[in-house]
Amino acid sequence: MADIPCPRVERGALLIRTRRTLVSAGTERMLVEFGKAGWVEKARLQPEKVRLVLDKIKTDGLVPTVEAVLDKLDQPLPLGYCNLGTVLEVGAGVSGFAVGDRVVSNGRHAEVVSVPVNLCAKVPEKVSDEEAAFTVLGAIGLQGIRLAAPTLGEAVVVTGLGLIGLVTVQLLRAQGCRVLGIDLDAEKLALAQGFGAEVVNPAAGEDPLAAAETFSRGRGVDAVIITAATRSSEPVHQAALMCRKRGRIVLIGVTGLELSRADFYEKELTFQVSCSYGPGRYDPNYEEKGQDYPLAFVRWTEQRNLEAVLDMMARGALDVKPLISHRFALEKAERAYALVAGSEPSLGILLEYPGPSVQPDQVLREAKVQLNPALVAADVVRRPALGFVGSGSYATAVLIPAFKAAGARLVSVASSGGVSGVHAGRKFGFAETTTDTDRLFTDENLDTVVIGTRHDSHARFVFQALAAGKHVFVEKPLCLTLKELARIEQAHAAAADRNQALHLMVGFNRRFSPLVRTMKKLLAGAPGPKALVMTVNAGAIPADHWTQDPEVGGGRILGEACHFIDLLRYLVGAPIGKYSRSMMSGPAGDTVTLQLGFDDGSIGTIHYFANGPKAFPKERLEVFAAGRVLQLDNFRALTGFGWPSFRRQRLWRQDKGQRACAAAFVTTLQEGGPTPIPVEELLEVSRVSIELAGVSVLSANERN
Repeated sequence: MADIPCPRVERGALLIRTRRTLVSAGTERMLVEFGKAGWVEKARLQPEKVRLVLDKIKTDGLVPTVEAVLDKLDQPLPLGYCNLGTVLEVGAGVSGFAVGDRVVSNGRHAEVVSVPVNLCAKVPEKVSDEEAAFTVLGAIGLQGIRLAAPTLGEAVVVTGLGLIGLVTVQLLRAQGCRVLGIDLDAEKLALAQGFGAEVVNPAAGEDPLAAAETFSRGRGVDAVIITAATRSSEPVHQAALMCRKRGRIVLIGVTGLELSRADFYEKELTFQVSCSYGPGRYDPNYEEKGQDYPLAFVRWTEQRNLEAVLDMMARGALDVKPLISHRFALEKAERAYALVAGSEPSLGILLEYPGPSVQPDQVLREAKVQLNPALVAADVVRRPALGFVGSGSYATAVLIPAFKAAGARLVSVASSGGVSGVHAGRKFGFAETTTDTDRLFTDENLDTVVIGTRHDSHARFVFQALAAGKHVFVEKPLCLTLKELARIEQAHAAAADRNQALHLMVGFNRRFSPLVRTMKKLLAGAPGPKALVMTVNAGAIPADHWTQDPEVGGGRILGEACHFIDLLRYLVGAPIGKYSRSMMSGPAGDTVTLQLGFDDGSIGTIHYFANGPKAFPKERLEVFAAGRVLQLDNFRALTGFGWPSFRRQRLWRQDKGQRACAAAFVTTLQEGGPTPIPVEELLEVSRVSIELAGVSVLSANERN
């Protein structure tokens, strides 16, 4: 249990005050058990993650890999996805909902949640709060039924009679199917019988295959829906043996998937895994951006499945009241989870939340939580007072620790949902955490804002910080468009006109790597132009990842390759005069070669490739100058060829310069002097990166 600031309502979302939530015993038990498991057990349960870790050790070294794993395992995971509440606030762009509406959503166990509108549905008057809390689980069962496509009179087996299984039984019966339920728990079997199913209990020595043969009148069942949770592959094998020729098997639960070809080949069976609540799940365009699928082409989306389940409850065709086994007040939620993880029988566990008379809306909607108020007061020795916008994985693993190590005062950390902000605040010693980002720009206790949010918000926050008269450090990229860049440039110039010497810094940390600094010193003694070749084995990421979205992440050239444009610009020490790109065909557009021409005659090539294996080193830089060569391997080893006084420098661990970058910025804030990266270079690199990421390939002359 944790006190967090109230989340802010996002565009396209609803802010909901919770009245009831349902604990999903199966899913949440697995999460709790995984969280409590030791390293060996976690590794055994996720062998694919172990392979990724081993690849990372090969490329980045043991210590950075261990640190990354520990940081990932340290991230808190809010539980729950079956929420019933009333609308407190309607986000921009939302229609069809109003304040006070009673709605179901996949919101977490929390007094207030912000949920995208396509994951919400209005509750009919005839459906009680307790019944409505089962809606999301009902939609999971309903989606499995839709994939099985049963028709009136068909014989269907449901394997596993937990909450989803018992709901599935009722929905199949409402569709006119004959149902056979299989489980090891006599009480659950009795409930299924009460809902009109025939049952079989293997724990009592009954044979499921023989029962299915009799149940199907010797023909084999038409379909099997598996809602069980087990590591064994036996439920799938058993389902195949039960089915008739061309029968259907749908997996809603979690089982082993060691399938027998013979089981499926001889009967031409179909097997499908059901994805949660239905079409739209995990599609960011549907869930986050609110882009609904046309009804004529996708009749049943996840939202429309929620509505269908509620309609079944309102008509009395779905009765979930017998599934409620326990009720706990919110303050006793930990007892509920002890029950879930224990051996005592349980089924539907409801959490009940205090009403407005106990917790008024204005109390719940407090957007700030004090963690250590004494830290707000100014130090005897003046240190920069920082506010962080964003507390995601990179911020908590790299940015915040770097600024803390540099000696900055960590005053406030803002996050949209509140959970990650509280975690970061407690872990690193912030004075407070908030979900009201605007507070950081108006807070007189802060003189500097660090921005570590998604890329599409960078420009807005940078401009807001400069307008508020605060120094700003922003993770790359500085912005996503030339229009945003011009606005930032004007804001920085306007601050200078007001006699405000504001420092604007972008997290181009690689130029601060100790090995890169060594390269810079060596190259200072190599006359004439240079040729630089940067090879980045970036690795593939899904096309629907937010960094690939031009509107959100700007794409990988702008979002990450800007690092290497800046690195080459730093080492050459001359402006970039012309630039172009060559892109490998493909939908993602993230395997490219960038060509840079510098005003001093130097040339640079950046190979940014997403089609290589993770076992290959990620970053290599080669610099050819005055008959000599420098080779930098993954920021761990620097080798010189032809240098009279330098052969090799190796670090005991990879160092990409993140801490040195933060320290340089903090030192400037404390002691004065120029910004560690001249603003002219930041603007130049940002402009080149934006144009290289665009559709058109422009040189400086072509642009002019």
